Amino acid sequence: MARTKDPHPGHRSVAGGLARAAVFGISDGLTSNVSLVIGFAGGGVSSSVVRLAGIAGAVAGAASMAAGEWISVSAQNELVERELEAERKELKDNPEFETRELAAFYEGHGMSKDQAASAAKEVMAKPELALIVHAREEFGIDPDDMPSAISAATISFLCFVVGALLPVVPWFIGSGTAAGVASIVIGGIAALFVGGAIGVSAERPVARLAIRQVLIMLVACGATYLIGTLLNTSVTA
Repeated sequence: MARTKDPHPGHRSVAGGLARAAVFGISDGLTSNVSLVIGFAGGGVSSSVVRLAGIAGAVAGAASMAAGEWISVSAQNELVERELEAERKELKDNPEFETRELAAFYEGHGMSKDQAASAAKEVMAKPELALIVHAREEFGIDPDDMPSAISAATISFLCFVVGALLPVVPWFIGSGTAAGVASIVIGGIAALFVGGAIGVSAERPVARLAIRQVLIMLVACGATYLIGTLLNTSVTA
């Protein structure tokens, strides 16, 4: 019966858990704010304005990201709870059908017909265990491993802020072209690490995902810098 746990836990933690919130948070913070900073720099504004824009972008973006994460995870959990309640009712009202269904799942995992039937009856004798096993088999979810909406929102907020503030650092100690280049370099290095982390967690080619992350950042920077240059708004502070 332990086999019913194997296909799902790793996928859940990546798709809907805290790891996803952390990776998306720092990735979005980095890409959006380095683009914002370079866009303002392209407009010819003073370094103080670039700093203000970068900090404001970090806080506003982090708040938006956290709110979205909280709403998303809360809605997901509510949907899961609704499905669990429906499954709990089915287990109570149609135990014979649910037993046969569970036995069919076990046969699909390689058990013999007799072993599957015996295991299904043993599980069905314990209602809460039966609910957990059916949830894993039918929906690919683990009721004991539901993500926390508050934790996801908090991690998303903090990671977004970290990613967003990295390209702003050069503007506290410099200005002009040098600070802009430093922002892009810092953003590029951070993007390499983020892309590599995504590759490792997803067990996909690390180099390809790292380079992809950097290219996305550079394209975004190029677009905002072009807009800033075309508008050429001189703002002093």
